[in-house]
Amino acid sequence: MKAVVLFKPTKAEEIQIKDVEIPKIKKDWVLIRVKAFGLNHSEKILREFEIENDYIKKPIIPGIECVGIIEDSLDDDFKVGDKVISLMGGLGRSFDGSYAQYCLAPKFHTFKININMPFEELGAMPETYYTAWGSLFDCLDLKKDDTLLIRGATCALGYASIQIAKALGCRVVATTHKEDKMKLLNDVDEIILDNGVLSGKVNVVNKVLDLVGAKSLVDTLKLVDKKGIVCNTGILGGVYALNNFDPIKDIPNGVYLTGFYSNSPTQKDVDMIMSFIDKNKLKPKIGASFKFENIKDALMCQDKKLVNGKIVVTMKG
Repeated sequence: MKAVVLFKPTKAEEIQIKDVEIPKIKKDWVLIRVKAFGLNHSEKILREFEIENDYIKKPIIPGIECVGIIEDSLDDDFKVGDKVISLMGGLGRSFDGSYAQYCLAPKFHTFKININMPFEELGAMPETYYTAWGSLFDCLDLKKDDTLLIRGATCALGYASIQIAKALGCRVVATTHKEDKMKLLNDVDEIILDNGVLSGKVNVVNKVLDLVGAKSLVDTLKLVDKKGIVCNTGILGGVYALNNFDPIKDIPNGVYLTGFYSNSPTQKDVDMIMSFIDKNKLKPKIGASFKFENIKDALMCQDKKLVNGKIVVTMKG
């Protein structure tokens, strides 16, 4: 089969497609014929430097998500031809991932889907919509009467979160740090240009999804009304940890701080997400779509931030 294989830190322009053996089926795993997958920020981190860590299997086929068809299975829960998604659980880090024509994935992180949507669109959804769903409902306990601020909204996760929150009936305030991207947020109720400090400039909200991360988190906590919740999910700011963070002083009284880690999807989660998407006729915001043979171009666009929305890679056939 054709696959992207990494041995060391690799720039997008150095990516090559290689011929490798199709994985052999084994107990508690399923072989997926990959139809599409989305590109994720965490895969960029893997390519750039994370691959040097001992916990990364090397060589590694990257890719933390895919959508496809069951090609082989030893498990009665899956039949050849089932339409499935697979995500997380070590995919593309502890074992080979989805940047390939076939992917051997653990059955506990593979989920059947039954929704009438092209594979290209489905490829934009697994990790992005699961992370949005978990952040909004598991962590923020989002309700239709809430006012939600999404900090760093012009990314695939931001767009998905906007869609879900607006479909629920929430008032949504979105920020971006680039003025030319404000026009991309025409689905929200209020758009704010973020210069790094929003406290004192934003009407108080009761729920915040912070996708910028540690770089903005202390400032974000000041934007929330008493009994409000901040969920830190993204790391778009490029800062991965809080230094000299004082929880007593930096978290205002009565404000709750949480974070979402997208490593525990279930079939129930996937069923709820797909049902919500189908009911509300949501479509992912695909910024660009590439054929697998052109994945180098897709990754270069990702690295240079040339695309607004999810980048999707599709397979022939």
